[in-house]
Amino acid sequence: MIFAVEFYIFDDYNNNTPRFQKQKYMAFLSDITLGHYYPSDSFIHRLDPRTKLLATMLLMMTCMISQKPIVLAVFGVILLVAVYLSKIPVRFILKNLRPFAVLFLITLFVHMFWTSGTILYTVPELNIEITREGLYMGVVYSARLALLVVFAALLTLSTSPIELTDAMEKMLAPLKRLRVPTHEIVMMLTLSLRFIPTLMEEAERLKNAQISRGATFDGPVYKRIKNVIPLILPLFISSFRRADELALAMDARCYHGGEGRTSFKKLKYTRNDVVIFCFCCLFFIFGVWKRF
Repeated sequence: MIFAVEFYIFDDYNNNTPRFQKQKYMAFLSDITLGHYYPSDSFIHRLDPRTKLLATMLLMMTCMISQKPIVLAVFGVILLVAVYLSKIPVRFILKNLRPFAVLFLITLFVHMFWTSGTILYTVPELNIEITREGLYMGVVYSARLALLVVFAALLTLSTSPIELTDAMEKMLAPLKRLRVPTHEIVMMLTLSLRFIPTLMEEAERLKNAQISRGATFDGPVYKRIKNVIPLILPLFISSFRRADELALAMDARCYHGGEGRTSFKKLKYTRNDVVIFCFCCLFFIFGVWKRF
């Protein structure tokens, strides 16, 4: 099952996949979606990976400088349209927000309690004041972080690792004249992205093994952290073992870097790529100009 999924992730380059393989992949993807590729023959999937990568970066930078809720709502509409065009189930994308829920709450509370302004409520026992401006900034920053996570999730779900590798290598190609090992750098980034779901799956297995031996991961936060510590060492050992196996596999296949290597599929811009890229560029320029 796992080998079929891994082969499918890396070799389904043209998105021509039978229905039963998609069902296998969806079952494997039910736990976590970060770093996975969801195959589909959609408008977003057919875009050039360089266009998707640059468009995502421009939209994320524009989102980072946005301060008004109405602008963040516009980003939300853009994401909804992109998700609809990608034909990716919404639950796959929203699952990526769960690991960052604590970060969203911390961001909300830090701004809500430690930003001066109009006092809305006072906690006498803790001598803490909740301000209107703090609540406003907490909601804005939390929504901004959520949008950034969803943008990144949509990019990885709609672009295969091979396409991301080719796109980043083409974009960094001018640095080769400065003797920068762009191929090796891109390969390491892609492998790191690919290993995220693998490590998460391994962590889930270790967690289930500990639960079968009587361990518990419920209760207060300090107790959960204490119970997670025994999982760290075997997870590190497993990651090192997988990295060693990958290195041996690459060495057995005579991999010696990017020198002289070519791409099986040539990247080519289309009219849709130009339209999407121009829209994102204009949106970014307008955002910087207006500072909304």
